[in-house]
Amino acid sequence: MASFSFGTGNAAKLLRLPMYAAGRLGTLIVPRGDTWVFGCGAGIGDGALALLREAQSHGHRTLWLTRSPREEADARALGIRTRPRDGLRGWWATARAGVIVVTHGLGDVNRYGSTDGFVVQLWHGIPLKRIGLDSPVTAQVPAGVPAARILRRMLTVAYRAAAQRIRVLPAASHRSRGRLESAFGLGGDRVVVTGEPRVDVLSAGTPEERRGTASALLTRTGPLLTRQRALLYAPTWRDGAADPAVPTAEQWVRIVRMLERHDAILFVRSHPLGEGSYSPPWSSGRVRMLSSELLPDVTPALPRVDALITDYSSLAYDVGLLAMPVVYLAPDAEQYGRERGFYGRYEDVAGSDPALDWDQAIDQLDALLGDDAVRRERAERSAALSADMHAHRDGRNALRVYRAIRARGVPAPKGAR
Repeated sequence: MASFSFGTGNAAKLLRLPMYAAGRLGTLIVPRGDTWVFGCGAGIGDGALALLREAQSHGHRTLWLTRSPREEADARALGIRTRPRDGLRGWWATARAGVIVVTHGLGDVNRYGSTDGFVVQLWHGIPLKRIGLDSPVTAQVPAGVPAARILRRMLTVAYRAAAQRIRVLPAASHRSRGRLESAFGLGGDRVVVTGEPRVDVLSAGTPEERRGTASALLTRTGPLLTRQRALLYAPTWRDGAADPAVPTAEQWVRIVRMLERHDAILFVRSHPLGEGSYSPPWSSGRVRMLSSELLPDVTPALPRVDALITDYSSLAYDVGLLAMPVVYLAPDAEQYGRERGFYGRYEDVAGSDPALDWDQAIDQLDALLGDDAVRRERAERSAALSADMHAHRDGRNALRVYRAIRARGVPAPKGAR
């Protein structure tokens, strides 16, 4: 069973309409200050953390709105000032903010206090699957709801109106910019090609430093020896539906044997909004869960990963910054393309040989891990895809986003020169 879907989420939004109206009235009265408020649907990390550090380096007051005791503890460990997102205190912080930074949606902060705020939407990856206004699931309502067509129209109008609050939306490249403009219904100069702050960690520092940091993060699951290879499986959330690629018991046997053969560890990163049976039917130290509870932001761990297995995740674009080989496992690509849709053709990303099940994926992984020529070919393909989608790779994306925010009228902190 999945934990969330657009249909249930949209139903909750409709029930909260009076709260939105009340919050709107409040923001008409409360003056905005100069504090930058941050939130992230994935936890303490992602592009929001990178931009917070950049804002702090220029002297701005910052505040992170937390959703749980875990986020509060994670922020405290990093020395970040916080306040609970929900309740009056969270609303007041959002309503008073001079800049509001989110990565998923306005619910990353207090959704009732964002009206008329200066919103920076960092998003959380280059879209491959259609999102926002381009996707039919965005305005989805639960099956059997009366007047569903009217409600879908209301939700579309509300989504478009909320998107118009965005003042800055960073894009990784001009190709990504077109997708984001379409998905959010934005034009003019709001979508800017600055690079994504979330991937700065893949370019900053030396390769040895990045690999050391990544190794420390992955060892949260248990020991990871220097000689051992690390594989990451990151399936995409399917809006409440089960992942059709969950291995059978027989396939788990083949997976573990393949891992033993190549002395490898498989880290399974299921989507935080979904749940699935990704564990083998017996205990195996070769397969480890890398949940969002254990590691909210997986990007800093990528430099220690040797190969990615995914279907439609934006990680496929990001790992190319490291020239990481990718094996595509997409048993439902045709159906997913019809129901959700892709930007461009899926084969332009995955190539002509995506695996249709785990048996085919295991064969491809066997070849990749056992043949240097195969590994190099897939690494080169991955790097070429990334070069086409990432215009910047210098670790300074957060700085460019900061400058774009300042260029749109946000003042320097008091006392700054």
